[in-house]
Amino acid sequence: MTTFKTLLNFSLVPLIGIALASTHASAREVTGIAAKVNGRVITKNELNYHLTPYRQQLNASMPRKGPQYNQLIGKARNEILDNLIERELILSEFRVRTGDRQFPPYAIDQEIDRQIRTLYNNNRSEFNKALRQAGVTPAQHRRETEKKLIVQAMRSQQFKNATPPMPREIAAEYNEHKSKIRDITGDALEYHKIYISKTDSSDPLVTPQAQLNLAEDIVARLKKGEEFAGLAKEYSVDSYAEDGGKVGKTKRTDLSPAFAAILMETPTGEILGPLEDTRGYTIVRLDKKHFGPTPPLSKVKNRMESRVRSRKNKDKNDRWIERLKANAMIEIKI
Repeated sequence: MTTFKTLLNFSLVPLIGIALASTHASAREVTGIAAKVNGRVITKNELNYHLTPYRQQLNASMPRKGPQYNQLIGKARNEILDNLIERELILSEFRVRTGDRQFPPYAIDQEIDRQIRTLYNNNRSEFNKALRQAGVTPAQHRRETEKKLIVQAMRSQQFKNATPPMPREIAAEYNEHKSKIRDITGDALEYHKIYISKTDSSDPLVTPQAQLNLAEDIVARLKKGEEFAGLAKEYSVDSYAEDGGKVGKTKRTDLSPAFAAILMETPTGEILGPLEDTRGYTIVRLDKKHFGPTPPLSKVKNRMESRVRSRKNKDKNDRWIERLKANAMIEIKI
């Protein structure tokens, strides 16, 4: 499962994920204040906005919720708030140094063009489709891109006199993280599924709780070795049941973002579920993953170099952030 630790890193892939805010999250907290940094407000709505991708995956994978769910959500919320405070400290420093000057619009345009070129094969319609699927407006994406660029520029300035990374270090960074910078709209999956509806209009005795119990029982039987196809034909209520639950090669973009993210991070052959959505519970056996294209190192060398430089200068970065905190007014409201 995608963790909250990765939500504020890496270009467009998580950037869209960060902005995958639901109307439910917005409705919960429209005006509440999570924290203030030098008078600048971080709203609870903004916090939920960044938490939503993780919450959606957790909601799907833990239908019974419970203490562990609450613990994971609480931990994620706290770490995301820390990251947002740190980001606001750096943005505040930028405003002080520049007299609150606007970041060059052309630089934002160039970065968005780079994202489209390297992650979407220069296909702007696919880029816009990914934004729509994530529930992100172009204006929201542009604001997030601007903040990311400011933070990158400030960190680069902080480390400008550091020893430059060696070529082998840059290559190692690329090899370790290249899957995270691939064009995820090119991902596809093959899997088997069993879908259990929460209710049955012809039988009022069918309840979501009873159906969840049934789904969990089916998972247990599958893990003991029962045939997936037979159980799919017996219990599944969707159009794939007749074929034993087999779902052919399906584009990631044809699935919900949370469902696709969970499946892409599941080992091939593993039984997964029950996963919850608004109407029912899904049990999956992942058969095969197809990954979207990854840009060559030559196209992302600067970003990999920046990541290596940041990691090698972590102690210096930590001292810088601590200095910013010491000279800032930070109020945490939650």
